[in-house]
Amino acid sequence: MRDALIAAAFQLFTERGYEQTTVDDIVSLAGVGRRSFFRYFPSKEDVVFPDHEGCLADVTAFLAAGDDADEPVQRVCDAVRLVLRMYTENPAFSVQRYRLTKQVPGLRAYELSVVWRYERAFADYLRGRLAGRRDGALQADVVAAAVAAAHNNALRSWLRSDGEADVSTEMDHALGYVGSAFGTPPSDAEHTEDLVVLVSRRGVPLWRVVREIEATLGED
Repeated sequence: MRDALIAAAFQLFTERGYEQTTVDDIVSLAGVGRRSFFRYFPSKEDVVFPDHEGCLADVTAFLAAGDDADEPVQRVCDAVRLVLRMYTENPAFSVQRYRLTKQVPGLRAYELSVVWRYERAFADYLRGRLAGRRDGALQADVVAAAVAAAHNNALRSWLRSDGEADVSTEMDHALGYVGSAFGTPPSDAEHTEDLVVLVSRRGVPLWRVVREIEATLGED
């Protein structure tokens, strides 16, 4: 029934326009009552974005399932890929919705509120992980906004291509900037180099010092 309501709604939005379509029109075409519509969708706007509640729950659960061993910025970058996957699992519907929201200012505003909810989920997770750092809350908000912006940039590029572009590559490229700017750098242990310290008496000829260094390095 839920899918039938979504299909009926988008058929009418295409034929009549969003503003000209009422909930009564949708339930009439779907062959159900108004009560059935509101059982699934609190408003007409919600039928345009039927998958975000479930996706937001998945994102929140994914973040909560992480542990202290996870690099926090990378964890959020992995979480936002779940949102992208939601769009790419049904390209035709995603492109159709994109075209509709471009035409209806109210839907664009609604979509921004949806994006904000994802961003808040990212920020809440990061606030917990960065709580011990100086300006941890500020860092969390900045990183969350950057991740959301990177996702939206890749997603819109894909939608403008009618779902034909390589969105995974676009996403990797965009999130790469986030990781390089905010991610935890590799530990110093990964970049250690051999250090040779030679103690010699004052007045020892330089050639002998050089020979001793060469002999020491040669032992390796």
